[in-house]
Amino acid sequence: MIAQSEPKIYSPEAYLELETASEERHEYINGEIRPMAGGTPNHNELASILNGLLRLSLRGQPYSIFVADQRLWIPEFNIYTYPDVMVIQRPVTLQQGRNDTVTNPLMIAEILSQSTRSYDKDEKFTAYRSIPTFEEYLLIDQYQLKVERYSKFNQKQWLFSEYTEATDKIVLSSLLFEMQLGDLYSELEL
Repeated sequence: MIAQSEPKIYSPEAYLELETASEERHEYINGEIRPMAGGTPNHNELASILNGLLRLSLRGQPYSIFVADQRLWIPEFNIYTYPDVMVIQRPVTLQQGRNDTVTNPLMIAEILSQSTRSYDKDEKFTAYRSIPTFEEYLLIDQYQLKVERYSKFNQKQWLFSEYTEATDKIVLSSLLFEMQLGDLYSELEL
């Protein structure tokens, strides 16, 4: 029988020191450091298209849009992560003592992969819901025409919507933003 070693536990400070010196991105989950998987062309294309649609629609409005490399701190769950796409209503709030870690997302979108699908839908969404400013979550499938949207209805209730037709209109009520599902997938080969 092979003995499994206990994962090494890091303090948030040790993680941040390692992460700022690293060429790769890592998530920090309650003391454990996990490397982030590389993205597929569809993953990157979807994040890029969503970013472009958001930028065009929200131009001149008080929002900042971040894609992939912006670190988010979730204090209640002791997690540092890098959402695929994140919209923050200005002013951007930074973690105390940091100039590279945000804390106040309004909308987050994750592009689902086989390896992260369950984590993004369950544990990560649970952690995101602990953020007081967080109001809308998109789970975007990179293998088929499908987006799941969760919008905050009140303090403990979230409304679920599913989009699977190219003509389906996705409306993000937190941003006064809308797009057709087909526009999001327009450049992809599924």
